[in-house]
Formats: sequence, structure tokens, C-alpha cells
Amino acid sequence: MPSFKDHTTSYTGTIVDINSSTITIDIDGSLHTYEVTNTSSYTKKSVVKIELTADNELLSIEIIDTYTIDDYINDLIKTMTIEEKIGQLFLVRYDSENYEAQLEDYHIGGIIFFAKDFRSETKDSVKKRSDTLQSSSNIPLLMAVDEEGGVVNRISLYKAFRGVPFWSSQDLYNEGGWNLVISDTIEKSTLLKELGMNVNMGPVVDVSTNSTDYIFKRSFGKHALLTADYATHVVRTMDEQQIGSVLKHFPGYGNNKDTHTGIAIDNRDYETFLSSDFLPFIAGIEAGSDAVLVSHNIVTCMDDVPASLSSRVHEILRNDLAFDGVIMCDDLFMDAITTYTDNQNAAISALLAGNDLLCCTNYEEQVPAAIEAAKNGVIPIKQIDESLYRVLNWKYELGLLTIN
Repeated sequence: MPSFKDHTTSYTGTIVDINSSTITIDIDGSLHTYEVTNTSSYTKKSVVKIELTADNELLSIEIIDTYTIDDYINDLIKTMTIEEKIGQLFLVRYDSENYEAQLEDYHIGGIIFFAKDFRSETKDSVKKRSDTLQSSSNIPLLMAVDEEGGVVNRISLYKAFRGVPFWSSQDLYNEGGWNLVISDTIEKSTLLKELGMNVNMGPVVDVSTNSTDYIFKRSFGKHALLTADYATHVVRTMDEQQIGSVLKHFPGYGNNKDTHTGIAIDNRDYETFLSSDFLPFIAGIEAGSDAVLVSHNIVTCMDDVPASLSSRVHEILRNDLAFDGVIMCDDLFMDAITTYTDNQNAAISALLAGNDLLCCTNYEEQVPAAIEAAKNGVIPIKQIDESLYRVLNWKYELGLLTIN
């Protein structure tokens, strides 16, 4: 324990507490609190060197080793059980009757809401629900919704939240160009934040110019370069609004059928993806997109299994497109997956392929199966920790996790 005598001297210690105007430093097991002008400059667990006057007044604080968010996340991961780690890798449908079990028994990383979850609700009731869910979770939750605009709206379908449903990206651009696209993105983001949401599952950046394509009405409806500009504008605006973005549906939907109801096989050549489909994803990634959602399409020029279960497709996204954020798969309960693999193996296959976060309706089956696979060494712990790091870092980027 240092002895503060009548001379000017320096000591090294670790910050253990931070309040509005003071920081507390542990110096050889003795706690000392000092007033500082800007507490936001410091983080807990950072090592500092302090200089004191003869009267024990603080002259200066020098940060020697900053405790970073990387340190915090890695330390958090070390404290987590296998069950907690696996649970964080699941984004599950909201269950109004069993949400306590979703959080306490399955340790889920996030919840996705659908239109039925907003029916007969108000802004106040939804915000209260969001606050209850967050306060009930040990680790802050990703709170997601598909509010694409046009044919896919979950919230603005109801007048309690907006006078009319949000327009499609095509209608917005045709009516008011980029200005209307950007202002619409801001309005959506503002509404979501008011309701306690922090992720909008978009933008849809599939390239589609054929009105008969399944994905056309949800797409921007323009060629690849213009769709890439769309991705850039929306992702940057969402980032400024601190709402999580999800580029979808990698590697590009093309003219394939709906994978909610069956397997879609894409026989296009790889050059088509290089010259067209990949471009909006590259633009969105460069603009800072938080996540990319991989489709269930079987893209034969890349692999003979659904893209969501293909390690090759994930390697292309990670290595060729240089994406280092969260890779998500579309819901594992879609027919394209349930007809391709049995229910229990779906999550295991998806994680082994390289997904970090699994959208999942039947999480009661998938989570225990993934936990068992991790305990048996089928899914390497190193890979689980890497995916977990990406998910937790996304939560930090969204302002959900803080060191202090």
C-alpha cells in the first residue's frame, strides 16, 4: 500500500470504478478516489499512472494501458458457459408466452419480431415490452424486425405506428430519388429506436430487374451499380442512426423461387455473380454494414448444398469480399432447409459452415443440439468463440454493450 508522504510522487494503479465526476483507482490493494474533469476519457480496468502533490492532490493521470472493448469482450467470453455461448448465436422468434424461458433457459442472443407481435399494440406497450426483455437478459439483446417497406412490413402495417405502411425502395427512388430513400431510412430507424428495436433486417440488395422474379418487389429493381449505390446510402444512414443493418440475401437471389416453400437451385455462372450480384454486397460492406444474411439457395457454381450451409459460400464472403462482421443465415425452419437436413442437424451444419448468428423458429430443438455438438467437439470451441466475439462486438457497435 502506498504511503502518501509530504513529497510529490507517482503511483501506478488500475481504474476500478467511474462515476459522473470521479474515478477510483486500486493502488496495490488500496482504493483512492479522485475528481476528474472528463470521466468519459477513462475505462474500467485501464492501467494509469498518477502524480500527486505533497498534499495528496491529483496533478495528472496518464493512461498506460487502456482496457479496450476487445479486452472486455474476450474477458466476458472467458466467463461464459457453453450453454451461454451457444445461446448468444441464436436470433429467435419472439414468444410472448415463454420469453422468460427464451432468456433464462436458452440464453438467446436476440429476438426477431413479426407482424403479429405488433397487432393490437401501441408505441408505449411495445417500448415497455422491449425494456422488459432487455432488463430480463444478462447480456443485452439484439431486437430485430423486417421493416423493408413495400410488401414486407411488420410494424407500419398498423396505424398505431404509422399512418400508412412504409413504401418499397423502388417507389421511394422513383418518387424522390436518393433524398427520399435517405429520409425514409431515417424515419424507419427513428421509429424502431422509439420501440426499443436496434436491428432492421435490411437492406435487400439482391439485383433484380425482371418483374416476374420472386425477389423483384422486395429488391431495388435496378441494375447492379445502381443497387450498389442504394446499399451505400442505406447502410451509411442506418449506421449514423445507430440501427443495425443486414445485407441480404447473399450471394444474390437472382430469379430463383421462394425458399420459404422449397429448395431453389441457381445454375447461373460465377462470372454473373462477380460482375453483378456481388457488387451491392461489396458496396454495403465498404459502407460499414454490420451483418450479411446468407440465403438458402443452392448456387451450383459455388457448391451443391444450400448457401446457408456451404462453407465455400462463407469463404467467398469472408475472404473474397473481405467481410469481417456477423454472418447470419435465413431461418433454419424454412422448407429449403427442413427438406434438406433433419431438424436437429440444421443448426450444427449452419455453424460449421461459418454462420455466426442463426435465425431460428424451432430453437427449442436447435439450441440443445448445438450445445451437445460443442461439448462433443463437433463444433470447435475456437470457432464458437470467434462467432461469439463478432456478435458481442456488434452489440457494442450498437451501443448495447459498454465497458463501464
